[in-house]
Amino acid sequence: MTDHLPQTVRSDARDNRARILDAARAVFGEEGLSAPMREIARHAGVGPATLYRHFPTKRALIVETFAEQRRACHGVVRDALADPDPWHGFQSLVERICELHAHSRGFADAFMTAFPEAADFAADREPILRAVAELARRAQKTGQMRSGFVVDDLILMLMAHRGVQDVPRTDRLTASRRFAAYVIEAFHAVPATDASAPMPPAPRLRLVYSPSTP
Repeated sequence: MTDHLPQTVRSDARDNRARILDAARAVFGEEGLSAPMREIARHAGVGPATLYRHFPTKRALIVETFAEQRRACHGVVRDALADPDPWHGFQSLVERICELHAHSRGFADAFMTAFPEAADFAADREPILRAVAELARRAQKTGQMRSGFVVDDLILMLMAHRGVQDVPRTDRLTASRRFAAYVIEAFHAVPATDASAPMPPAPRLRLVYSPSTP
């Protein structure tokens, strides 16, 4: 009986940790990094003390919550740089980064902002921006990318893409893919006119007005 107790405690602790991370992905994903820790504890069905026992700071929770997305980002960069066609590699990078951001408001916040809680993500941005600069240099040499492209253009694109988070979840990925396609065409030295390569489908979006709107 005594031997069984520590094993049961460890099992309960693992279950609590998993529930907290699932809750954090859901809450940060919809509300962003401003979501309070107490909301995550409530969503996980645990008390605040249990949450803080596993994650003493919000920063620690954010880093662990988005560990998988961070690894995916690094994979996107590696794949793009390894592509023998630099323009295709650049296209893939834009599409996949947009898709990662579309899936989670919290990850987009952490990647794009300077919140103290997201400080670790600054180390992820730098290699990605260096990869973009290198891909752009290669693609410009082939004549596929606009000569005036600069790395800040990618940041501008991601800032604009942040608005996709306001689209209903059911249409978010569709909107993101169409947005990425337009951006890629804008960066292309010779915009595509080939009818055999149509744009991704457009989401069926409706503007939402506040009650105070005339």
